[in-house]
Amino acid sequence: MAVIRSVELDTKETPLPRATPEVDVIKMSSVSFRYLHQNERLTSLKEYAIRRLQGRVEIRDVWAVRDIDLSVRRGEVFGIVGRNGAGKSTLLRLVAGVLRPTSGRVVVHGWPVSPLLEIGAGFHPDLTGRENVYLNATLLGHSKRDVDARYESIVDFAELAGVMDEPLRTYSSGMNARLGFSVATGWEPNVLLVDEVLAVGDEAFHKKCEARIEEFRRRGATVLLVSHQSSQLLAISSRVAWVDEGRIRAIGDPQDVVRQYTEAADVG
Repeated sequence: MAVIRSVELDTKETPLPRATPEVDVIKMSSVSFRYLHQNERLTSLKEYAIRRLQGRVEIRDVWAVRDIDLSVRRGEVFGIVGRNGAGKSTLLRLVAGVLRPTSGRVVVHGWPVSPLLEIGAGFHPDLTGRENVYLNATLLGHSKRDVDARYESIVDFAELAGVMDEPLRTYSSGMNARLGFSVATGWEPNVLLVDEVLAVGDEAFHKKCEARIEEFRRRGATVLLVSHQSSQLLAISSRVAWVDEGRIRAIGDPQDVVRQYTEAADVG
């Protein structure tokens, strides 16, 4: 089947419209993603070449997601829940454009799209916090002038003013998450992708992040949130999808879907 990847972007930074639920900002149609898995780890190219010639290299197809149909509307905070390895992060990477679907179609309307896919993504451990703000923001498509104008507000939100000239390798995972979230949300995104980043850090900062996400939602932004924290999904999600073994098992009201997921996890 042919691979189709479609992304439609509006690059004008106009004020965000009020939420209009009938507009699909993210739409995935029959999306599947496959990667190749080598059963045995080989330590050198020479060893790989020898075993390949001998026909002893076993490679199998692994489907991370299968036949996903999903629509997320403007102004939604859409939660995704599931066990480790269920395919949640793969879905976010497909939306972000980091991965291309093996089959199916992914359409994303709206710019900017701010992906916060993992702690420290886009950061360099040997650079200072200050340098990493500029690096990460540049990777997200912002100019130095843009970063200069927002630098202080980014640092203030992250509550890291005293350590911005220290190497990032000296930061805790919670500090990394705070800085990453602050950079990703330093501008008003039309689409924000958050993958388990709020699982670290203190409760006070979690509340602060949730308040910012709610502010974006009120202004019409769309948020795709992966989390293992049921309480977080129930607090801020308008709908939730339960992903299991690469497929959507349930989608709808957060209370109902989280209950189904929790009951299945308890049985398992």
